[in-house]
Amino acid sequence: QDDGSANKNLDYPTGANGGDSKMVLNYLLHKLNEPGFKPDYLLLNCGLHDIKRNPATREIQVPENEYRKNLETIVQLLKKRHIQMIWMRTTPVVDSIHNAKSRSFHRFATDVERYNQIADEVCRKNKIPVIDLHSFTKHLGEEQFTDHVHYKEPARALQAAFIAGAVRTTINTESKSKEKYNVRK
Repeated sequence: QDDGSANKNLDYPTGANGGDSKMVLNYLLHKLNEPGFKPDYLLLNCGLHDIKRNPATREIQVPENEYRKNLETIVQLLKKRHIQMIWMRTTPVVDSIHNAKSRSFHRFATDVERYNQIADEVCRKNKIPVIDLHSFTKHLGEEQFTDHVHYKEPARALQAAFIAGAVRTTINTESKSKEKYNVRK
């Protein structure tokens, strides 16, 4: 549940804004201990906070190998609980826009591409459905940014409709696949 704190400053994760893959993993470990937490599906995304770089040292917040390990751990935890994960690819970063507007940390498009590639590999290996929000959002154009990585309301509405349609398609496809192989006596 979100108490509204996530919207106060989206650059600093709290509440429903899970943050980097370490924070998402820790949040998930906490949620999995709650008896009432029994979703059939869980839509996940992390990456934008993982690729934050210190402007002075260029050190990345979560290195590639740790990001991969965090995603693999998340996948295994969800499989163990029979929760179907749906992954959502990280949205684009435009270096010149982001780094001109963000002083406390930088992000780069090449890191988005690499971290999306890592997530793609983990998802492919584990047969996890992927929603390509990255490509969808890239086609909306750079004028849709309100700041360095967040979007204007019309773009967010389009993203929400795209995500809802993709989730619906994924669930319907999975349901049909299960019906197809359901053995009846």
